[in-house]
Amino acid sequence: MATITDPVIERWYKDIENNLKFKVVAISESDDSISVQYINGDIGEYDNESWYNSTFDYIEAPEDWSAPYGGLETDDLGYSDNDLHTNPDQEDMDLADILDKTS
Repeated sequence: MATITDPVIERWYKDIENNLKFKVVAISESDDSISVQYINGDIGEYDNESWYNSTFDYIEAPEDWSAPYGGLETDDLGYSDNDLHTNPDQEDMDLADILDKTS
């Protein structure tokens, strides 16, 4: 079975034949290479011919995809920006307060 999925940067794939999960991190058309990072953190590279002759398929990002990055905090992954999305207490506001803020 040959791959029919095109490489897409930041997309996750699984090598069905070798049971390897990886994401595409770069595509270079100048030297015909596709750089990937495996779930264990290792970096690899394929050329177009080897990509399309392999057994790759799209997958969802694995739950443990950040495991190779060890000591990362949730903040480092960009998931906790709570301060940017706080809503004022709507009950304590009236139309004049809203108009003052937009003026």
